[in-house]
Amino acid sequence: MLDPATCLDAMRRRDPAHDGRFFVAVRTTGIHCRPVCTARMPRPENVLFFGSAAACERAGFRPCLRCRPETAPFCPAWNGTRTTVERALKLIEAGALDRGGVDALAARLGVGRRHLSRLFDRHLGASLAQVARTLRVQRAKRLLGDTDLPIPEIAARAGFPSARRMSAAFTSLYGRPPSSLRRQSPFTPTP
Repeated sequence: MLDPATCLDAMRRRDPAHDGRFFVAVRTTGIHCRPVCTARMPRPENVLFFGSAAACERAGFRPCLRCRPETAPFCPAWNGTRTTVERALKLIEAGALDRGGVDALAARLGVGRRHLSRLFDRHLGASLAQVARTLRVQRAKRLLGDTDLPIPEIAARAGFPSARRMSAAFTSLYGRPPSSLRRQSPFTPTP
């Protein structure tokens, strides 16, 4: 819950420590601002405090064109392109590139394929394919260690198109086939 006295004090001081933590809506103008806005200070009886810019908009207030509340710290717009990369990573972890291609992922994110590739290169230093392969290998490695599933089943569950592709990825990364990473049962003697 927002304490009106604390919010009012932070707004009067234009305290940057509170920027993005709450938003000021002015009844008389119908506009909402960040607490650091340089616009003329409204009268205390004319302000309401909200926890997000979206809550202000839902209550019928327009965003200030001077301080642009949608770009406040901690909001997706403020994070910029990093937000797009984070969303893409979540979708890739959920298997978006296992079921569809890069074009489908980019369209789902509302960006072009080339732009998404540039963002991954800038923020992660790796391509989409490399990130997807790493996530698949991690999934497969967990399944190898935690289950007794056959290799083709592990490959399918990890998102590889085939056991052969999974084997090639493991050989490239670890210099050994996936079967060599399978955890030995404590009751099975090792040769």
